[in-house]
Amino acid sequence: MAEKLAASVSPQLERCAYFVERKRRFCKMVPARGKRFCGEHGALEEENNRKRIQCPLDSKHTVYEDQLQKHLRKCNSREKPKPVYFARDINAGLKEATGLPEEKVPIFALSKEELEDLIRKLRKASNDIKSVLKDQTCSHQALQEALNDPKNGDAAFKHLKQQASILGNMERLNLLGPRRCFVEFGAGRGKLSHWVDIALQDAKDVHFLLVERATTRFKVDGKHRKNGFERLQVDIQHLCLNKVPVLVKEKLPAVGIGKHVCGSATDLALRCLVETYANLSDDDRRGGPEAKRLKIERTSRIPTNSPSETCSDSVAENWSPVAGIVIALCCHHRCDWKHYVGREFFTTVGLGVTEFNYFKRMTSWATCGMRERSPLTSTIETESEEHEPHDRSVECSSDSLQGLLTTEERKQIGRLCKLLLDHGRIEYLQQRGYDAVLQYYTDLDVSLENVLLTAVPHQSSLSHSDS
Repeated sequence: MAEKLAASVSPQLERCAYFVERKRRFCKMVPARGKRFCGEHGALEEENNRKRIQCPLDSKHTVYEDQLQKHLRKCNSREKPKPVYFARDINAGLKEATGLPEEKVPIFALSKEELEDLIRKLRKASNDIKSVLKDQTCSHQALQEALNDPKNGDAAFKHLKQQASILGNMERLNLLGPRRCFVEFGAGRGKLSHWVDIALQDAKDVHFLLVERATTRFKVDGKHRKNGFERLQVDIQHLCLNKVPVLVKEKLPAVGIGKHVCGSATDLALRCLVETYANLSDDDRRGGPEAKRLKIERTSRIPTNSPSETCSDSVAENWSPVAGIVIALCCHHRCDWKHYVGREFFTTVGLGVTEFNYFKRMTSWATCGMRERSPLTSTIETESEEHEPHDRSVECSSDSLQGLLTTEERKQIGRLCKLLLDHGRIEYLQQRGYDAVLQYYTDLDVSLENVLLTAVPHQSSLSHSDS
């Protein structure tokens, strides 16, 4: 009886049409009437046949076409309410980019005469610039345990050495102390602020603003239980520090810091500090006796036996909207004339946007030679490793320059281009009352981008403001 029933039913049953690759056979499940696939594989096949399209808000990811409207309501790239400190293009520099020549002619396409003329202009403009920077490689006791920990590999060690030197230079300039707001530009995971917080121990009235336009995973500021850390997800170009609630309320002097602030981000950060935040209105300056002129006593410094005490130059501390700036520079090839703070300096030495666009690309020559000969490239930090990749193979290739320059000559010219761009930033800060200096803060075998920009208010300008 059972055999007859099976015989009568089986011709009407159709197996699932899905081929199970792992078992090298078709699925044995029976699909619903009129269906080719069982419930499990039907959904899978349907998904495989669905069309994916680019998200109209961000071309970097795709979405199922039939789910587009639902996705747009929750996409991370959707227009969000602007925070109170958002002010469009407040730090942008030139508001209009019209009239600026486009970068169409690659360096390798220049004739020998054109390239020689560019190099001649570069050398002439750099004549009065001090080309040998002082070595200010420091350290700080806050990182000694981490530096001595064998669990940290080579990659972690190189970052720790740089962070230790940055902290050592901050201490040398008396920037580590109470009643400060440390603004870390291009904060990423926030490691630099993390170490500054450890160095300050239990200093009073200390706040940290971590500025980063992108969402970041594995943030270390999440480990800090106290409320002194605040993350500002905004492009530096649109950041108005005068409207950040903690600065409005506390009237704290800001200390701008950053480890490898990339290209134009450095210019945006400088303008954000010394133009937007430093130019407080008279009413803000008269907000109260403490806000009007706060003097921090030397005795309030955190005592330390750090090796950085060998860098013992001291700077007196009077109240200023910007107490200091300590930024490690990099990625000069990503600078932009529209945002560059040294445009006035370029003009005074007879240069313009055309030369700027060539020089910024030639800065890559400073590290190309190192990369060609280097057994260290797996461990040395380069601008393309830490930041957005940049294809400079054509600009770096000796073949593309038709043998006009040796590797050593290209390296020297690349360094000179970097120095010229950075000197424009120094001139910008000096004209606004800051003692600004370029110095080496780490060795080349730690990072090929080893120049640190520091600036503190000039004492004469502080004395003048006191009167």
